Amino acid sequence: MVGLRQLFLEENERINKKILSNGDVYVGDFKGELPHGKGKYLWSDGTVYDGEWKGGKMTGKGHISWAAGAKYEGEFSGSYLHGFGTFTRPDGSEYRGSWRMNIQHGLGTKLYSNLDVYEGCWKEGVHEGNGRYSWSNGNVYVGNWKGGIMNGRGIMKWISGDIFDGSWSNGLRHGSGVYRFADGGFYFGTWTKGLKDGKGTYYPAGTRHPSLKRWCRSLGYDGIPSSFQSHDASTLNLVEVEAQRTSIRRSVSELSGSGSLSGSGRELIPNNDLSSALSHVSDDVHSVVLDSDRIAYEREYIQGVLIKEKIITAERSRKTKHKNKFHVEEGKSNSWMNIFQSRQSYYLMLNLQLGIRYTVGKITPVPMREVRPSDFGERARIRMYFPKKGSQLTPPHYSIDFYWKDYCPMVFRNLREMFKLDAAEYMMSICGDDGLTELASPGKSGSLFYLSHDDRFVIKTLNKAELKSLLRMLPKYYCHVGKHENTLITKFFGVHRIKLRGGRKVRFVVMGNMFCTELRIHRRYDLKGSSHGRYTDKDKIKEGTTLKDLDLDYEFHMDKLLRESLFKQLHLDSKFLESQNIIDYSLLLGLHFRAPEQLKGLILVTHEPSSVNTAPGPHIRGSTLRAFSVGEREVDLLLPGTARLRVQLGVNMPAQASHKLLQDEGDSTEVELFEVYDVVLYMGVIDILQEYNARKKAENAYKSFKFDPVTISVVEPKLYAQRFINFLQKVFPEPP
Repeated sequence: MVGLRQLFLEENERINKKILSNGDVYVGDFKGELPHGKGKYLWSDGTVYDGEWKGGKMTGKGHISWAAGAKYEGEFSGSYLHGFGTFTRPDGSEYRGSWRMNIQHGLGTKLYSNLDVYEGCWKEGVHEGNGRYSWSNGNVYVGNWKGGIMNGRGIMKWISGDIFDGSWSNGLRHGSGVYRFADGGFYFGTWTKGLKDGKGTYYPAGTRHPSLKRWCRSLGYDGIPSSFQSHDASTLNLVEVEAQRTSIRRSVSELSGSGSLSGSGRELIPNNDLSSALSHVSDDVHSVVLDSDRIAYEREYIQGVLIKEKIITAERSRKTKHKNKFHVEEGKSNSWMNIFQSRQSYYLMLNLQLGIRYTVGKITPVPMREVRPSDFGERARIRMYFPKKGSQLTPPHYSIDFYWKDYCPMVFRNLREMFKLDAAEYMMSICGDDGLTELASPGKSGSLFYLSHDDRFVIKTLNKAELKSLLRMLPKYYCHVGKHENTLITKFFGVHRIKLRGGRKVRFVVMGNMFCTELRIHRRYDLKGSSHGRYTDKDKIKEGTTLKDLDLDYEFHMDKLLRESLFKQLHLDSKFLESQNIIDYSLLLGLHFRAPEQLKGLILVTHEPSSVNTAPGPHIRGSTLRAFSVGEREVDLLLPGTARLRVQLGVNMPAQASHKLLQDEGDSTEVELFEVYDVVLYMGVIDILQEYNARKKAENAYKSFKFDPVTISVVEPKLYAQRFINFLQKVFPEPP
């Protein structure tokens, strides 16, 4: 009986075993000539698979070991690692999670050979989405990833106890955030490429400053934070960052005596800088020492270098408490209105995206041709009704029913082509899944502003008069921007109208964002060349506030040829606006400061197209500028340790900003002291649609001084242009 059984087993093995011509061996079930069911496959190089088969391919659950020592156990499909499984490398690293066609994709956990651990989302083999990374040295990051790099919102805790909660880009702190030091201190501010950059507020350990409590409440903390906890890496809401409350109180002598603040990640503060920051309270040192637990510091940085600091104190009084209580209650009453308005704004945003996607998609396939006079006329419109349930021509959507109108679609299609803007990129930027961001209105117009997710485009609501002004000047605008590629006048990419149920009409214009730059903008100025009301209350100046003419206390010294190019175009643009009877326009000026300690400054070098980004931006399409200091050749701007940038009119323009500090007058001598910074300038002419309102204001002003209002439309635009240019010539003085 035993001999018969052995013979049967040997015969069965012979039947289910197949040796291929290349030396591979398969033992298992077949269906026809193909492996099907369970089986074991041995490759000639020593690789072995043992598991399920279907139609000659590894499909189902199985285990594979490679000759080099790697192994995988889990699910297969079509001979791919596909589904859930565990992959172990010879170096000891292990991945356990989801796979898609041999690539890590989905949720998974990886233990690296150096004992680092990542838990979270994967896409195409790299970290993408929410995830938690724990370094072997004890550091932990929980947050968003993109392309295998920390990118987006995230929280980092160092082994020292320091914690950062905020925005990341390319693995570095970039954008707004909160840094909590191990001793319990806080810094609320902004970062650029890992360095503090811009204004922020520092709260020492143990402070009970009211503004810190407000910050904590806005971040969802219960009181002042006290510990760090992290749970599931799939969501940031499960991560809480808290700081231990401490009774440590520092006197002014403690802060100023050492010349630095201890703790990981803190900057060194020279004694003289700190002394100057405290000088304005030197007469009341005693009261500051007694109330040091209610002190905060308002700071300003440029590329990690502290340039300004002032103390903010909070008084202890019943009056203050009652006032704060009143403001809290007032905020609550307004919050319902804010919610209602934000809901309306959200619907407008969705409607705008649906409409732009429809009209751009409809006009783009039309063969390119020259514009005709009829393309600017009243009939040059695309109209469409977008019911919520959808129609034969429109998709269903989650917004409310609305009517859509697109003005002069062929004209704006040609303008986008002229500005070298790809239609697909335009739609993805505005209509993509990332949506639009609503901005606070920087002016008194009450307009709504939206920013595309990639910062390339600004969308602004228009009143009826502004729309009429734009459509009236559109033929001349089209000719002007076509003739002058270096124009500084705002780029317009589309004009649209949404009509909601009940008859309410909302008009929009899509413009280029001239501050979509590789460098951080530290100051913004809106310059009209006027002094009447052109200043900003210092108490209202915040990060990102747009300042005005009287707030500007710098002169900008530029290369001779760069300045000539600038004013040549400014004269051309102001002449065009004058011909259209436009006044009240502005030069929007953005400044990027280089840190004073970076002694190499800004360097102009010969332009090399292969070394810089030459893709046209949404705010510029002009040629590369020439510089006198480089032999009148086209130039790039080299920022040591940062970037190499193409210099164009209004973009990446280097200059030196000089600021007068002090003037002492003696009997026979006069001494002037200046502060000089290297800056990079960004600029453009904006607010060119104010014809009606601005003329009305000017008319009233002239009447009050008994001028003849009939001559205003002829004289005022010319006078405004002259005043505008004259003011800018003082701001950008001619080189000696």
